[in-house]
Amino acid sequence: MEKNGNYDRPVKVADGIFWIGVYEPEMNLHCNAYLMVEGDRALVIDGGSRPDFANVMMKILQTGIKPQNIDGLIYQHYDPDLCGSISNFIDLCENKDLKIYSKASNNMFLRYYFEKSHHSMLTDIGTSNYELDFNGRRLKFIKTPYTHSAGSFVTFDERTGTLFTSDLFGSFSKKWRLFEDLNDECMTCKNYENCPNHLEYCPLPDFISFHRHVMPCNKSLSYSMGLLEKLPVNIIAPQHGSAYRKKRDIAHLIALLKDLKEVGMDAIA
Repeated sequence: MEKNGNYDRPVKVADGIFWIGVYEPEMNLHCNAYLMVEGDRALVIDGGSRPDFANVMMKILQTGIKPQNIDGLIYQHYDPDLCGSISNFIDLCENKDLKIYSKASNNMFLRYYFEKSHHSMLTDIGTSNYELDFNGRRLKFIKTPYTHSAGSFVTFDERTGTLFTSDLFGSFSKKWRLFEDLNDECMTCKNYENCPNHLEYCPLPDFISFHRHVMPCNKSLSYSMGLLEKLPVNIIAPQHGSAYRKKRDIAHLIALLKDLKEVGMDAIA
């Protein structure tokens, strides 16, 4: 599996899964788009903003995938940082069978990103019992309502145990790298602002701050974590922040978010 390194090229995350996002050192909010390849077919997950499209498509081409071989675009909520380039994908892919997968409550907003003549591409994931057979590879869609939009969901690749989490597990990442690991001391630390190892950067304050700022309340975040803790997750691949590949780290982050207080409106109330 790939290590942190050259972000000008696609980075392998798992078997048939590539990070195709954009690294901007001056930014604290990094957007991670992902490509799933099965044979000569591909899916794009949370494809990115309109300004990022050229970089994202360049990385897709570097994997050897041609635009016309992209069969689907999965959008786990409707914010412009992941949906803004929908029209670019439609125009460049030139695939009349291209599908845009999201929840119906998201699709009512997604349709404003591209021309009406293409609205038939919008596909409600609920019509397939929240599963997708992608060229023999099964993906499961898990509803995570109000984390942060009403139609938010996550996507689980059963083959690799990769969970694409959109805004969940995101971070503001003042010092970003694609793959992050937690230290032993992180498992019991209660003061993330004062690292006992005196590390130059601890990822957890930015991780916590992101969820308190972006998620609407404690209840919705805890509910989603209660669903995700039951999955056999090997890799967390969020749209913002870093990916995590250690089961210990994943379990710790889920527990941390499940019990996190002062989230969104609850911090005001």
